[in-house]
Amino acid sequence: MNEQELIQLLRQGDELAFKTLVESYQDMVYNTALGVVQHESDAEDVAQEVFIQVYKSIDQFKGDARLSTWMYRITTTKALDHIRSKKRKKRFAFLTSLFGADNELLHDPVDFNHPGVSLDRKQQATLLFKAIGQLPENQKMAFTLHKTEELSYQEIADVMGLSVSAIESLLFRARQNLRKILEKQMQQGG
Repeated sequence: MNEQELIQLLRQGDELAFKTLVESYQDMVYNTALGVVQHESDAEDVAQEVFIQVYKSIDQFKGDARLSTWMYRITTTKALDHIRSKKRKKRFAFLTSLFGADNELLHDPVDFNHPGVSLDRKQQATLLFKAIGQLPENQKMAFTLHKTEELSYQEIADVMGLSVSAIESLLFRARQNLRKILEKQMQQGG
């Protein structure tokens, strides 16, 4: 079944079409979410939200871009929303802890596992993903889509709704900022 047939069946509420959609795009969605949220269970939550959103809003898909581009947009938006939500919860937990309440939400798991990272490079990858997490949102998104998902500049521009030159600029600044962050980490660690 081609993309147009899949979309048509999804619009009709076909369960088999939805199953096909999930099977076809689950790795892409999960890996993209993981690259942004950097925690496996959070990436699973985001992926679930993405497929629910796609199911609910397939009628809004105009078809002016590929289905995968539309799904990247939804995934990156949901992943960023998830991070913002976590930050709000952490701030609330911190403020609450000032008044003696439980502060368990302040703990951020330091273990990071990405399917594309081998064990021997896990420590380096942890530092890199920690550094990526410190980038401004647009830089983080462009860098993640380019390096983790290996999208072209044009594909990233389509996903983010920006020009190719804006993407080039974001990636250039992201690399500069990452270099500074990693140098600072190395100085503090060594």
